[in-house]
Amino acid sequence: MIKLNITTKNKPEEVVKKAVEFFGPLGYGLTVTDQSNTCASFDGDGGSISIVACSIDKGTSVDIETQEMDYQAKEFVKKIKR
Repeated sequence: MIKLNITTKNKPEEVVKKAVEFFGPLGYGLTVTDQSNTCASFDGDGGSISIVACSIDKGTSVDIETQEMDYQAKEFVKKIKR
């Protein structure tokens, strides 16, 4: 299990959309168990991922918590930090 916190220039809605594309059925194939404009949760392949995105002064703060999906979470961070 890891917990990550990053800052990105993407808006919270964009972070969630990218997370669904990356982790969801058309990405890693995880099931979307919860989704709103600012958060998303995924389950599958023996693991889970939870993402919460909040607007801050200089962009968006993103909190990611994983169970058995550490590598995938780190790859997602690389994608949204650009």
